[in-house]
Formats: sequence, structure tokens, C-alpha cells
Amino acid sequence: MIEDIEPGKVWDALVADPKAQVCDVRTDAEWNFVGIPDLHSLGREPVLIPWQVYPTMQRNGGFLDHLREAGLTPETPIYFLCRSGARSLAAAQAAAAAGFTQVYNIADGFEGPLDPEGHRGKVGGWKAQGLPWQQR
Repeated sequence: MIEDIEPGKVWDALVADPKAQVCDVRTDAEWNFVGIPDLHSLGREPVLIPWQVYPTMQRNGGFLDHLREAGLTPETPIYFLCRSGARSLAAAQAAAAAGFTQVYNIADGFEGPLDPEGHRGKVGGWKAQGLPWQQR
């Protein structure tokens, strides 16, 4: 079972462990138009590997190969991130099934659930917790 970790605790884990990585599994469009976690103060960048390929949203058949090509090993602590936590959970499950032993899902993702007005980024998730992020 993949553990959901709230974004603030993920940040603490990234600070504590220089080997820990964030793998953002959203699409190119989301990275470019919504933003990405800013890990520069920790001396790293998020690993950007789409779980689904825009615009067809077909599953990325090379996802696991891309993880390895990015230098992530089965022992690397990897915190998977998407918009709200669903795609990242699927990606973490696939990584675990492939032998990655320290995989986690970032609860509520980058933007979190919808607020009462139908907007994301204010109720939960990376952005709502005030963690560093940037536009690309």
C-alpha cells in the first residue's frame, strides 16, 4: 500500500534527505501553465515525467524507463506528485510493482481539491500549503 504524505511533511523529508526526490507526473501543459515545485533552495529540481501523455492522456508506456533514465534507483525515496493525488498514486503503485521500495504519494497533489467556488490551489495541496513553486 502506498502511503499518502501531506505536502508539508514531504518538504520536511526533502530537507532532511538530499537523496529524496519529487517526481511530478503531470503533463507538459500542466507544468508550463500551472507551475512546478521549486526545489532550488534544496539544490535540486523536480523530476518531470508524465504518467499520461497530453493531449491523448494515454498512459506513458516508457514511464518506468524514464524513472531509471532520470537516475532514480529502487532505493531512492520518491514522492510522486500530480494535480490532486490520483495519477501520482497510480504512478507510485507502478513504481512499487517494478521494485522501487521507497515510494510515496503527495496527498492532494500540487493544486488540491476544488474549493466551494470551484477553484483549485486554495484548499489543499502543495500550493495551498505555501510551499515553494514557480511558473515555467
